[in-house]
Amino acid sequence: MSESMKYFREQRLPHIWCPGCGHGTVTGALVRAIARLNLDRSNVVVVSGIGCSSRAPGYLDFDTLHTTHGRALAFATGVKHSRPNLKVIVMTGDGDCTAIGGNHFIHAARRNIDITTIVMNNNIYGMTSGQFSPMTPKGMIGTTAPYGNSERSFDLANLAIAAGATYVARATAYHATLLEDLIEKALLNKGFSVVEAVTQCPTYLGRRNKLGTAVDMLNWFKESAVNIKAAKAMAPEKLEGKFMIGELYNKPDSEFTADYDQLVAQLQRKFDNFQGGVRECAQNSD
Repeated sequence: MSESMKYFREQRLPHIWCPGCGHGTVTGALVRAIARLNLDRSNVVVVSGIGCSSRAPGYLDFDTLHTTHGRALAFATGVKHSRPNLKVIVMTGDGDCTAIGGNHFIHAARRNIDITTIVMNNNIYGMTSGQFSPMTPKGMIGTTAPYGNSERSFDLANLAIAAGATYVARATAYHATLLEDLIEKALLNKGFSVVEAVTQCPTYLGRRNKLGTAVDMLNWFKESAVNIKAAKAMAPEKLEGKFMIGELYNKPDSEFTADYDQLVAQLQRKFDNFQGGVRECAQNSD
């Protein structure tokens, strides 16, 4: 048995994702990163919302929460706030995270709370039959956009950075080794970390938009993704139609639960001093 297999609930396998889905690759990258860090299972909590991506914690042998749609980060914030010693990981999808969960996402980033968020971005609502999401590229077809999506999509990495996340990275299901490395770095960051994992959905996005098989979609990732380190040396015309992968932002800052604990300690000292003054006054009056 490989070292990473100890983190799976083997009785729950095989998984129920569609053939060719990239979510298993992302889940494997997370588990291998956890194994490399040798994290104690009893100190890890994995939280998800609703969607294809949110099935992942059911296969993982940690304390896990499968919560309501879009609310994974709200539940995770509660867990981290009450037990700051725990390593809290959120596994979410592009629809779950950026649509109904968008407000929770920006405020978790704003607080810089120590939660590692892995966004499995397959550009579609997969579990509920292929509606377009806030991450669906303009012009792509979905069940709720039969003539093509007329809305612009988020740039999730830029959104996370602007909202206050202190570690932001992106990789694809094709770049599995890079993805593993980025997740490991995200887990080590003391603050809100976001790893966007671009994955393929051959069943809905691929089939409806004639993108080919899962292999074809993975090859598109290979050809279209450029590591941000390599991009610095490339001419602008070479980058047209490409998207960046790698470590996009890494700027540590003070973390929310640590700041909150300091505030509580400060108020406790003031209260203790006040109580001491009251007792002294009472003794003097006697």
